[in-house]
Amino acid sequence: MANSISQYWVRLLINLIFSISHLATQDLMETQEEVKEEGVGYVVMRNLFSRETDFKMRTVKKSRETSLRESAERLSLSRKMHEKEEFQKKMNPDSLTHPPEFIVKPRGQTVWEGKSVTLHCTVAGWPKPRVSWYKNNVLIDAKAHPEKYFTESQYNMHSLEIKNCSFSDTAEYRISALNVKGESSAFAPVIIKNGYSPEYGVTFNTTIIDKFDVSFGREGETMSLGCTVIVYPTVKRYQPEIVWYRNGVVLSPSKWVHMHWSGEQATLTLVHLNKEDEGLYTLRVNTKSGFDTHSAYVFVRDADVEEEGVPVAPLDVRCHDANKDYVVVTWKQPAVEGSSSIIGYFIDRLEVGTHHWTQCNDTPVKYARFPVTGLTEGRSYTFRVRALNNSGVSRPSRASDPVVAMDPSDRAPGPSAPWTGMIKFTEEDPTVGVVPGPPTDLAVTEATKSYVVLSWKPPIQRGHEGVMYYVEKCLVGTETWQRVNTGMPVKSPRFALFDLAEGKSYSFRVRSCNSAGVGEPSEETGATTVGDRLDLPSVPGPVIPIRNTDTSVVVCWGASKEVKNLVGYYIEVSINGSGVWVPCNNKPVKGTRFVCHGLNTGDKCVFRVKAVNAAGYSGSSAESEACIVQASIGEYCSVPSPPTGVTLLERVRDYMVLGWQAPTKTGGADIRGYYLDYRTVKDGVTSKWHEINLQTVTGTSYKVTDLKENVFYQFQVRAVNRAGISESSIPTVALECKEWTVAVPGPPHGLRVQEVRKDSMVLLWEPPTFSGRSPVTGYYVDYKEENGRWRCVQERSTKNTYMKLTGLQEGVSYRLRIHAKNVAGVGGPSKETDAILAETRPGTNEIVVDVDDDGVISLIFECSDLKEDSQFVWSKNYKAFTDTSRLTVQTSGVKSRAIFNDPSLEDLGIYSCVVTNTDGVSASYTLTEEGLKRLLDISRDHQFPIIPFKSEMTIELQEKGRVRLWAEVAKFTSNCQVEYVFNDNIIHEGKKYTMNFNKTTGITEMFMDSLEVTDEGTFTFNLVDGKATGRTSLVLIGEKFAELQKKSEFERAEWVRRQGPHFVEYLSFKVTPECDVHLKCKVGNIKPATEIAWFKDGIEIEEDDEDAKKIKKSDEVLIFDIGKISKKDAGVYEVKLKDERGKDKTLLNLTDAGRTVLNEVFRVIANSSTELKVMSTEHGIILYSFVVHYIEDLHIGWLHKESKISHSDRVQCGVTGEQLWLKINEPTEKDKGKYAIDIFNGQGSVKRVLDLSGQDLNNHVFICLSFLRAAAIAERNRARVVGGLPDVVAIQEGKSLNLTGNVWGDPVPEVSWVKNDKALLSDDHYTLKFEHGKFASITIAAVKTIDSGKYALLVKNKYGTEAAEFTVSVYIPEDEGEKRE
Repeated sequence: MANSISQYWVRLLINLIFSISHLATQDLMETQEEVKEEGVGYVVMRNLFSRETDFKMRTVKKSRETSLRESAERLSLSRKMHEKEEFQKKMNPDSLTHPPEFIVKPRGQTVWEGKSVTLHCTVAGWPKPRVSWYKNNVLIDAKAHPEKYFTESQYNMHSLEIKNCSFSDTAEYRISALNVKGESSAFAPVIIKNGYSPEYGVTFNTTIIDKFDVSFGREGETMSLGCTVIVYPTVKRYQPEIVWYRNGVVLSPSKWVHMHWSGEQATLTLVHLNKEDEGLYTLRVNTKSGFDTHSAYVFVRDADVEEEGVPVAPLDVRCHDANKDYVVVTWKQPAVEGSSSIIGYFIDRLEVGTHHWTQCNDTPVKYARFPVTGLTEGRSYTFRVRALNNSGVSRPSRASDPVVAMDPSDRAPGPSAPWTGMIKFTEEDPTVGVVPGPPTDLAVTEATKSYVVLSWKPPIQRGHEGVMYYVEKCLVGTETWQRVNTGMPVKSPRFALFDLAEGKSYSFRVRSCNSAGVGEPSEETGATTVGDRLDLPSVPGPVIPIRNTDTSVVVCWGASKEVKNLVGYYIEVSINGSGVWVPCNNKPVKGTRFVCHGLNTGDKCVFRVKAVNAAGYSGSSAESEACIVQASIGEYCSVPSPPTGVTLLERVRDYMVLGWQAPTKTGGADIRGYYLDYRTVKDGVTSKWHEINLQTVTGTSYKVTDLKENVFYQFQVRAVNRAGISESSIPTVALECKEWTVAVPGPPHGLRVQEVRKDSMVLLWEPPTFSGRSPVTGYYVDYKEENGRWRCVQERSTKNTYMKLTGLQEGVSYRLRIHAKNVAGVGGPSKETDAILAETRPGTNEIVVDVDDDGVISLIFECSDLKEDSQFVWSKNYKAFTDTSRLTVQTSGVKSRAIFNDPSLEDLGIYSCVVTNTDGVSASYTLTEEGLKRLLDISRDHQFPIIPFKSEMTIELQEKGRVRLWAEVAKFTSNCQVEYVFNDNIIHEGKKYTMNFNKTTGITEMFMDSLEVTDEGTFTFNLVDGKATGRTSLVLIGEKFAELQKKSEFERAEWVRRQGPHFVEYLSFKVTPECDVHLKCKVGNIKPATEIAWFKDGIEIEEDDEDAKKIKKSDEVLIFDIGKISKKDAGVYEVKLKDERGKDKTLLNLTDAGRTVLNEVFRVIANSSTELKVMSTEHGIILYSFVVHYIEDLHIGWLHKESKISHSDRVQCGVTGEQLWLKINEPTEKDKGKYAIDIFNGQGSVKRVLDLSGQDLNNHVFICLSFLRAAAIAERNRARVVGGLPDVVAIQEGKSLNLTGNVWGDPVPEVSWVKNDKALLSDDHYTLKFEHGKFASITIAAVKTIDSGKYALLVKNKYGTEAAEFTVSVYIPEDEGEKRE
């Protein structure tokens, strides 16, 4: 048995040596990337040689159980090695290196603008190739542009994702695979289309109307954003794609976001708003023919804080790096810190399925990032965060999304690794008892002054059972390792250490453990100093506000220069001089430009900005210059849109002439000029952009000189206005600079004029026969009066072959001519027309629109000058009809009618009609989208007339609980009939129902004496009046029906109650102007025999009771006069009526209604307050107001310049009798301004204001200055000790002590010395001196222990007295004390 085992290990060693040599060769070849693939043989070899330096064969006696276990291990190891070899053969059959080869090449893609595209491929080769992606031969750096590119490589499969494609992403993409044997490339073109192809055989036009605007909400509210979407033409069962975005990220329906599409209305509802919902919202409507978008910003204000001064809630709580018992929670700091800076944050967790939040940290953390440990594996948690400052704790943030505490590999398994065979174990698991090896790659991932986070990789040798970990720390400079988690090992390869000494340096290491024991420690980390690694961001740069609209300002600022992991910026606004700052945004923004909305027109505002990262807030930037909130020049001022249509007009060997069209949107200001850029193109590779002109170009063409012949160039243009420079135009195609002959088009021909009116006419023409070297791109129209000069009608050319000239002068003759143009320039003029007189001839008719009774829409033109062979010729956009299915022309006599067969958006345009063989009889009508919509509404009304209602069906209760259902018809004839329906069943008049239709008033009604359970349902009135119909319904079900039935029964019971003595008005209270409280009620239908009794707390008030004097009766009103209310008046008051006809009662609970009564008392007191007055005293001034009455529960506040006054020794307030006062001692210039007293009136407050900003305050201050001046002189000249004396003197026995104090006073003060409150006199032991009126000294010769005590220097003059105290301690030296003993 021993020999077989020895032979087995020898063979195993040989195989291992071969295997390790192969692996070493493989590692040398894989120079492109550090890939380490450990097979089972490598693991066994490493464990074997790491424990023994010399290999020795020896025979060991083993038990049967041990032998069986080792046999199973050998069998398992042999199978693993065989499977490893098979896998290596599959990957590399001939054990040789191979150059890269593309098994699956990437395919070319064509996608629409705004979509994302992914390229895939599979690469083989040995060693494993390293791949790189290129765009037009330029390396793609996905890490530098994560928002645009994402690359992934797993198991020889590689992919490149291009996000949010734009037109500039159109290019040839290449993937290059490289290893030691060579390089191979594959290409894939990607085309981004910004136009769309027709769908269903038609082209869809999308229009968004009724757009949502900039919106403001508050936390906790619900907000809806909506737009009306018109897609033309209408195709049955076709719906566009509706997509909503927030800050460019697609939104999905969730608990907080609801989306609805009705077919016309797109609605986004934000439920329970939170600051996370703030941002730029975009609606995008996609069809295969195009798309349309609309965007607007949504601002979410903070909810009111529960306690004044506390911060608002943090936001955007997220979970990261979740493991079995560990998760990192991050959040963003709020915009408002409260009355003081935020001290830190508390993190709470909630296990999903429970309702109890548990606080995770006892000490608030300053960083906006915290590792939460101690989670239970397999359970889900949500987290929230609260901010803390000196005033208290904020409301909690919105809870994070749930996260599961489990290993990431178990949560979302990635692509499966290549199959390497099947591993089978014997009945006895051969891995039981394997002590795990040390963890690897231990590193400190986070280090703050609050905690340190470690991460590592599980050990390679760990058996098949789970492993846990012990973490150990060691203070740098010592050799002592201390286990941190002695009680409970952690399951995750992450751990957070708390309670470390700030400023100290530590090293860390980790041990693995399982049921077999604790493994060896990992390699220790380097020295880590406990402290914050992330610094606060630097202060942002200068802030520049720019006028925008009447309610908004554009704010720009310089980015923080020194900042790591920037979260964003908060912008604050303040009315200039107020000192009150309000946040403009409650969610950090990343850029350096923001539009602050919601401002008041005319306010003079200043702005400041602060940056935020995980460490906290930066300091606020310097305040901007004041900016008045009002619209900029025009409606508003912004940068213009990019120029369009950059074309080549001329080219020679060394220059090119470019032309372009001005921006369609000027941004509200004049275009000041243009800047041009160029770049070269060679073999599809482009260079960087370079400026062409430093001075702006004022025209829309420019000659670019100093170019090189036969070189390809691309050009782009930017427009400039007072707000800035626009985005660049779309670059031109690559243009070659070489000689080119320019040819302009010939003159147009066939000019004709129609629709001549007194102020307008329409000119039509035919294109020129010769168009030049390029097609005609447009036309210019010139006109002149008979003897005038030629003038161009339009600034830009028109592509149409017609133009309507407007703004002509009646009675003036005009001549017209046309110029055609192409990319080369403008051709010569056409032959001018004859003189045309601008006049409207008598009998001239216009085209009119008609909608007949059947809803048919048509255009009608009438001509009274018809000849025998005259014809009506209809055209659309001055072109003959080609699609007769859209329009049917009917001519009868002098009228011609053009009937729309199926009116839709396709029919929009200019419709004209010309009558031949007449003197230019013609007219036109422009059908717009708005006009078509109006006509369709009229057509629908004519086809399906509806009887209108002035009032829809309404229900009302009458006396005795009788129910009346009624509706009022607006328009009807005498033939109108009404059908009464209940739950789809026709009902008729009878015992239960009474019906009536008054054709004089148009009111139809139905009565029921009472409501029963069977009356629950839907009541309908159906009206028929010839072809017209009308319908109105009322649904009475559920709570609505039950409530109405209850009211009906109540009205019937009330009618019965009113047959006897009853209360017309129930018991209520009233507060008089003198603050007396009266309880009163009004009775009805009483007789002299009717008994009236008052009760308090169930006890009847007898005639001889003290409260009986408070009862009064006036006519039918009963009054109980409480007087000035107090706590003893609380209770339940009741009044009862009774006689032979019946009884009634009413009660009022003043205990429950006490707050309502007090609020009414507060209102009377507040309204009785007098205007504020001021009087002077010897100490200062007193502001006061009188009220009719005062109670302790009344809330009173004093304000100065709209800010609450803080009470101090100098400023005090109080109440004396009915006088409310505010005392200000020793007023100064700062005390000037408006003062107000704010008196609570039960709901709001009443303010009384007094302005002490002028001479009034000066007068009062002058009165008390005499008092203050005397006090100031006394304070300046009073006697005092200004220095020189210590607090404590320790002196050895036998030494001499000399102390000198500096004295001041005018007149010179009297000086004396005391010891233990007894006066000292100068003698042999004490020498007391006072020299020059300034220096007082004391000398104690040969001090003794009895000289110890409390001394004082007393100075005194007529303005005051002062004592400077000090202590003398006499001690005996130790050797001297021992001698004495």
